[in-house]
Amino acid sequence: MIRRAQSNPALNNNLLILHFTVFIWGFTSILGALISISAVQLVWYRVLIAMVSLFLYFKFNKTGFTVSRKSFVQLALIGAMVGAHWILFFASIKLANVPVALVCLSSITLFTAILDPVINKKQISKLEIIAGILIITGIVIIFKFEVRYTKGIIAGLCSALFASLFSIANSVQIKKYQAPVIAFYELTGAFFWTTLYLLFTGGFDKYMLLHRADIGYLLLLGTVCTSLAYVAGVSVMRELSAFRVALITNLEPVYGILMSFLFFGNSDKMTVGFWVGALIILSTIFLFPVARKHISSQKQG
Repeated sequence: MIRRAQSNPALNNNLLILHFTVFIWGFTSILGALISISAVQLVWYRVLIAMVSLFLYFKFNKTGFTVSRKSFVQLALIGAMVGAHWILFFASIKLANVPVALVCLSSITLFTAILDPVINKKQISKLEIIAGILIITGIVIIFKFEVRYTKGIIAGLCSALFASLFSIANSVQIKKYQAPVIAFYELTGAFFWTTLYLLFTGGFDKYMLLHRADIGYLLLLGTVCTSLAYVAGVSVMRELSAFRVALITNLEPVYGILMSFLFFGNSDKMTVGFWVGALIILSTIFLFPVARKHISSQKQG
């Protein structure tokens, strides 16, 4: 006899929070396309604003946010991966466009399906691997038809790899610290490493050249789309696995691509090959939970 799954309010709330967070993340791609400065400078401003806003949050609420020296180093190193993910993501947008960058980001699922069991010494899920392979198939089809965006696609895939790595790392850190604390130190780490990169590459020579519109976009990006969304994205990992977070995060292309057409009209029209690949990726995202539920029901029957 098949058992009916019991409702889990905490799980449902976290799923709702994650879906809302992913929608906000989808909007970051629009802001990335609108902001005129380079990808590295954009990320530098983004993490600076987010870091300051979280610090003010701690001070206003009189909340402690100290961590051990070992944890500080760990979180700062994770912050390097966060910074690399964002830089490569915005670079992908600027080298290609919003839809390409967002669809490449969907490969997070494949990377997480492979890396999470290896890093955390868990059993590899065949269903997760199949889902990952289908997603990478979609990306290969896109790559074949969108050769003009080769550099943007490579940057997008590397961005997804770093996103997968820091998500897996955060699934461990969330068991030790509250999400705002994790977010603050990781963003501080991202700011530190990005600053070092800009210092050594001369990126600060023109960092003050912001258009008036850039300031408003950066404030929105740094507060709502980063500090708020990042805290929410980390907090849900108390209830959700790294793979499930990665899977739902793949809805970001849906929101982002729809918004890109809304904001930019026909400027981001893609080939038929792109949409075939995107359809494979998005179908996998939506059908994976159905397949897993069906398999689970068969086992319980």
